Amino acid sequence: MNPIELLTKKALEAVKSLYGAEVPETMLQFQATRKEFEGDVTLVVFPLLRTSRKNPEITAQEIGEWLGVNVPEVASFNVVKGFLNIKLSASYWAGVLKAVAEDPGFGRLSSTGKTVMVEFSSPNTNKPLHLGHVRNNLLGWSVSKLLEACGHNVVKVNLVNDRGIHICKSMLAWLKCGNGATPESTGKKGDHLIGDYYVKFNDLLKAEVKELVAGGMSEEDAEKNAPIMKEAQEMLVKWEQGDPEVVGLWKKMNGWVYEGFDRTYASLGIKFDRIYYESQTYKSGKSLVAEGLEKGVFYRREDGSVWCDLTGDGLDEKLLLRRDGTSVYMTQDLGTAQQRYDEYKFDELIYVVGNEQNYHFQVLKLILKKLGFGWSDAIYHLSYGMVELPEGKMKSREGTVVDADDLIEKMYATAKETSLELGKLEGMPEEEQEELFRMLGLGALKYFIIKVDPRKTMLFDPKESIDFNGNTGPFIQYTHARIKSILRKAAEQGFKAEATGVPVLEKEQSIIQLLSGYPDKVREAGEAHSPALIANYAYELAKEFNQYYHDVSILREEDAAVRSQRLLLIGVIASVLVKAMDILGIRLPERM
Repeated sequence: MNPIELLTKKALEAVKSLYGAEVPETMLQFQATRKEFEGDVTLVVFPLLRTSRKNPEITAQEIGEWLGVNVPEVASFNVVKGFLNIKLSASYWAGVLKAVAEDPGFGRLSSTGKTVMVEFSSPNTNKPLHLGHVRNNLLGWSVSKLLEACGHNVVKVNLVNDRGIHICKSMLAWLKCGNGATPESTGKKGDHLIGDYYVKFNDLLKAEVKELVAGGMSEEDAEKNAPIMKEAQEMLVKWEQGDPEVVGLWKKMNGWVYEGFDRTYASLGIKFDRIYYESQTYKSGKSLVAEGLEKGVFYRREDGSVWCDLTGDGLDEKLLLRRDGTSVYMTQDLGTAQQRYDEYKFDELIYVVGNEQNYHFQVLKLILKKLGFGWSDAIYHLSYGMVELPEGKMKSREGTVVDADDLIEKMYATAKETSLELGKLEGMPEEEQEELFRMLGLGALKYFIIKVDPRKTMLFDPKESIDFNGNTGPFIQYTHARIKSILRKAAEQGFKAEATGVPVLEKEQSIIQLLSGYPDKVREAGEAHSPALIANYAYELAKEFNQYYHDVSILREEDAAVRSQRLLLIGVIASVLVKAMDILGIRLPERM
């Protein structure tokens, strides 16, 4: 039983015994004791004053005295105004350590029976994945793993944006300038090849716009009327009409992109349970629009376009079908959401999408509600901030993005260089070294991105992320390897790691308390949809171990019972670090 559960139960008994009243658990406010005061857990007594009919100090004193007499686990207490600071016994904490060590499912909460769907990645098929996608993928994966640890049945889904004007731009530029280039003939990954033609389209468009502006047209009109833009729009109409030539080219070029995406996902360690394609779901979206027109939820303008008037809800009018009959993002999102609910009957649908789409998801929920879908309230937009670099923002059209594949290779190279400089890999086989460098590079990248609150814009600095000191992935990875090294040496000397029940030191008590709070941290992080809380918990635990290792003898401890329990303690630290970092998608090395 963790300290809060124990003290909640006993404090309820204390209140009943002292004041003859049964109070709800919600009136008992416990928190970790602040560092400047002595104690492990603090009870805030102010909510109990109506029951005790006494001032805060006397109420806290009376409850503290009752607990001291009736609860053997309470070693001492002190009162600071309306706060009762409770110190638990060293033998109690030794018992907690034993309980944690013997619980194989520690940190994984009981099954809730709820199905939670998490959509993330959602790339466009006109360009490779970049640093912004990396944050999206890593956040989506870690949120999924976090919710699984919270006991939910999680379905990880991806929606590939494989249709629309963006892919038509790449297709058109390839037809004009590609000379039949393929991934095989160029030696390029398919997604990179197609991305080159998306940039090429923009170059061609700029040249035509410049010419039209020189002829007296405004820049805005020039962009709309440029011949190449009109060609792209005509191609989109042909695609929706099923033109065999356009559809054939679309299938071929998208096939190149999918193969490229799969290789990047594999590098990041990411898999999906279900992949949806906009080219398929937009049709059910169009059916919903037709239903909405019949019900009077939507209306058609004179030019043939279809809209939803949300001005009465404090929003604006939302386009659902263009005048040429082609659909927009909202159309396919409506269809995809309905298809997903029909298939999975989810209790929550989480969209991991950047904060520039906040309005889009506000509108999506509202339109689904107007269409009569009660499950629209289950939609949650996990809105995250953009990733910026020291040199500023990235722009896909101009080809100034940080490519995900290049970034992964750069992280590997930096991890390799840093590790070799430290010179601690002597005797490690080359193949094992290569795996370690990959593990460290990805660990640095994932941790640096995930440790930031999802809602915040973040600045990514590869060099800072790979540091073996400070709040980084490699620091935690190195801590785990150090613990494993100690445990290997202990085994070689015939030392056992086991609970012996000997009283633990003050420093050990604080570490055990931190360990015992891991399930609560998982619950808190899950409710906040924030794996950053788990990342920073892992850092605190790693930091506490390193200080402990510096201050306390483990292998050289002469008392066998004390030594065994210390080995058990560091083994549990390693185990919890593995659990926490697994939520982040980060592997921990056995040695380095």
